[in-house]
Amino acid sequence: MSGHSHWATIKRKKGAADAKKGQIYTRLAREIVMAARDGGGDINSNFRLQLAVERARSQNMPKDSIERAIKRGSGEDKEGADFEEIYYEGYAPHGIAVMIECATDNRNRAVAEIRHALTRSGGNMAEVGSVAWQFTRTAYFYLPAEGHDVDKILELAVDGGANDVISDEDEIEIIGPVEAFKTISDKLAAANIHPDDAGIRMSPSTEIELPVDETLQVLRAIEGIEELDDVQAVFSNLKYTKEALAALENE
Repeated sequence: MSGHSHWATIKRKKGAADAKKGQIYTRLAREIVMAARDGGGDINSNFRLQLAVERARSQNMPKDSIERAIKRGSGEDKEGADFEEIYYEGYAPHGIAVMIECATDNRNRAVAEIRHALTRSGGNMAEVGSVAWQFTRTAYFYLPAEGHDVDKILELAVDGGANDVISDEDEIEIIGPVEAFKTISDKLAAANIHPDDAGIRMSPSTEIELPVDETLQVLRAIEGIEELDDVQAVFSNLKYTKEALAALENE
């Protein structure tokens, strides 16, 4: 199983990702707005929107807030800020490359806060294109292994165009080209299989392994960036070793 998935699981268990409800709702609302803007406001035909709404509901986000975000994204509601999706590139401590996905209504604020967070942790912003070449956009799906037939999911994923299915006793990950995202989604939905997480992410072409103490420094830096309101996700080329993840879990 990928180290990134294990790290996300550890954070969920420790509650590290749940700093403030207001912050969580802001991030979820922006995700809903962007999904509705890209694929329309019909939850039944927009898989990205369906996932965003499901995540919002799982965090007990108020129904009227969800509906308002959908209307803003689909253009029914003209009020409120107009968000744009943008990636910023940089380096975390020890030369680890990071791609930072944002949904923001103020580029100047977003870049200033990201630059400050990187600098404070010992990293720095990078020129456009100097980091992005190390990553590839991929379709990604995550499911818990419990209650699912791995062989069935493998068959569906491959039929849908996936490149790889990674599984262990706890988790299942499906990875494929961006253009296969909808096909894989449709295959899973038709079989009544609903991923806990799905979306487009930046996957590194190669990963860098660091000593445990340096890995923890990078993970703390990434957590700090993820806490910024404009940041939706952070992707890196850090290799998550079992030793580092064990140390993180025991903190």
